[in-house]
Amino acid sequence: MYDFDRLRLLLDAQYEWPSLYTFKFIVPAAQATEVERLFPPGSSSRRASSKGNYITVSATLNVGSAESVIAMYEEAAQIEGLIAL
Repeated sequence: MYDFDRLRLLLDAQYEWPSLYTFKFIVPAAQATEVERLFPPGSSSRRASSKGNYITVSATLNVGSAESVIAMYEEAAQIEGLIAL
């Protein structure tokens, strides 16, 4: 589904770890809480689509490595209907 080897190379080329990294996901409104549970309490924000059918959940976190970013994406990929940006 996702090319995590390529993502690892891109992350290591663009970031010095540890670094702030912004995660952004789009999900059906019913799954927004599942995405928010991936992040520490109070660290995420949400924005509804114009019709309210979809929610964008974003969080900027201090991440220690590309592996930590990939682990978050792997966990998020289990949520039905999720689109990672």
